[in-house]
Amino acid sequence: MKMTIKEISFDLPQNLIAQKPSDKRGDDRLLVLSTKTGKRSHHQFNEITKLLEPGTLCIVNNSKVRKARLILKDHKNREMQVLFVHPVDQNRWAVLMNKAQRRKVFEQFQAPGNLTFTLVKREGELWLGDFSEVVDEFYFEQFGHVPLPPYMQREDSLEDEERYQTVYAQVPGSAAAPTAGLHFTQEILQEMERKGILIKPVTLHVGLGTFLPIRTENVLDHHMHQEEYEVPNATAQELNKAIDDKRPILAVGTTSIRTLEAAVEPNGRFVAKRSQTNLYISPGYEFKVTQFLLTNFHTPGSTLILLVAALAGLDRVLETYQEAILKEYRFFSYGDAMLFDPR
Repeated sequence: MKMTIKEISFDLPQNLIAQKPSDKRGDDRLLVLSTKTGKRSHHQFNEITKLLEPGTLCIVNNSKVRKARLILKDHKNREMQVLFVHPVDQNRWAVLMNKAQRRKVFEQFQAPGNLTFTLVKREGELWLGDFSEVVDEFYFEQFGHVPLPPYMQREDSLEDEERYQTVYAQVPGSAAAPTAGLHFTQEILQEMERKGILIKPVTLHVGLGTFLPIRTENVLDHHMHQEEYEVPNATAQELNKAIDDKRPILAVGTTSIRTLEAAVEPNGRFVAKRSQTNLYISPGYEFKVTQFLLTNFHTPGSTLILLVAALAGLDRVLETYQEAILKEYRFFSYGDAMLFDPR
């Protein structure tokens, strides 16, 4: 089977790319698509509780976004922004930097806090480098910037420190936000629980696997980068109960659905687990756990378009996106939401 970037692309007006969050968290729109019938309906996000059945198990990704973008200086004192994707070992980090092919082994940069950062090895899209001292989360909190995606053509602000983070974020480690969860407020979550909707966390630290562009001629030949995930014991138990009781399981975000699909045992059960996944979900994939997905509107030609196409069919997804464009939904990280509903 072959599929090209052109087949999963669409024209998106620049003015629909959300540059800032809505004035109030949760004050966004929600497009609901029935993957069974193709019917579409339009709502406000705060109506989501009414759209879900009591007994639904809602799985959220509680990974916390690290202030992962640091400004380094080269030997000519030129500043550059570098994304610190994940730690490798003590003071060694994997980083994403501009003009990576021009960098050299042992090239040294000045880092904030009077540290140096030295490149030691190239690994595909990434460079591995060593800090002159071991750094911790406090270092990034003190010197780092919120890692806004490049399509937000502005500097990060104090507002982003709150809004580019879910209200249930707990485990530091992501280099980008699991954006479907940005819509939830504590009030919406409490309303869901009052209705009998159970909310349980998994953790997947967002890295290159989630946001790296496809560069293969056949998009199905793309290889995902590994990302760390964890399924806690309490979440595994509730997943097994929901499966036994045939209750709906809603994955909040593509990171949650990839975690569930990667973590499920061959017998269809869940156990507490910490591992890595490079699971690539594309058309033809058979979902093992869930068909309910809450997500944002994704970048043309991306792996995330392929994931939702696997759930609902490519033609149906692209038709729905065209309707969203006509109705001027806001796209990407700070944009509006979409619910894939198998009913």
